[in-house]
Amino acid sequence: MSNIFLKTKRFTLRYITQNDFEELKAILQDKNVMYAWEYDFSDEDIQNWIDKNLERYKKYNLGFFLMTENISGEVLGQAALMPDFINEQKYYEIGYILKKRYWHQGFATEAAKALINYAFNTLNLDEVIFEIRPENLSSRKVAERLNAKICGDFIKNVRGKKMVHLIYKLHC
Repeated sequence: MSNIFLKTKRFTLRYITQNDFEELKAILQDKNVMYAWEYDFSDEDIQNWIDKNLERYKKYNLGFFLMTENISGEVLGQAALMPDFINEQKYYEIGYILKKRYWHQGFATEAAKALINYAFNTLNLDEVIFEIRPENLSSRKVAERLNAKICGDFIKNVRGKKMVHLIYKLHC
């Protein structure tokens, strides 16, 4: 099986492996990158992140994927298409976490667009969502740029802290 999930003009989304620990550490332990999560990951959290994505790949062939620039091979960040449950209802969520030096260059929008296309044209889904903290204006702009609309919010319990997340929904 190829390690590539899909390609865009500028980057490739590939399956995360155990060998990506250090790259994930550079992303998930950066306080600037993880500000909306309000914590950065421990080494144990990173291993759990890898394990959880490996499980998602086996079960759904979906999860977070590592974004690597097509020419240099440089890791830009991660992007996700994966099932999620909010108030016991199943959704398919689009997400992205980029290294700070790649913010505001259109990579999150390009990744989300590619994953939306995959969700609608390959998986035949009718809708996808984005779960975004209200104060995460950059991520909100990505969702809005792609015509997703706020359809509600919910409280997500993250490490014992109740955090409001907006639900942006996009229909095919």
